[in-house]
Amino acid sequence: MLTVASDIEVLARFGRALADPIRCRILLALRDAPAYPADLAEALGVSRTRLSNHLACLRDCGLVVTVPEGRRTRYELADERLGRALDDLRGAVVAVETDRTCADTATKGCC
Repeated sequence: MLTVASDIEVLARFGRALADPIRCRILLALRDAPAYPADLAEALGVSRTRLSNHLACLRDCGLVVTVPEGRRTRYELADERLGRALDDLRGAVVAVETDRTCADTATKGCC
């Protein structure tokens, strides 16, 4: 039986996916166009093994899907609205006070 994930679960999955810069880069690349793992690894400058682990995380989060094409597998966003959501989220965060940085910038290197 299919169930609808709670709002909290959905946001937590999305947050988990965005918590890693490589996964963010994968999502942004797939926002532009579907891609094959080998091409993504080369474009992002990461090993295929590392990319595979991140793609598995994104699949588990429900954000990307695989499309078999003969002997190859293409990856794409699970829903085209995710690309717009990424753009909207980035725009909202940038718009919220671009001149502020986190208090932990000096120690943690964030923001």
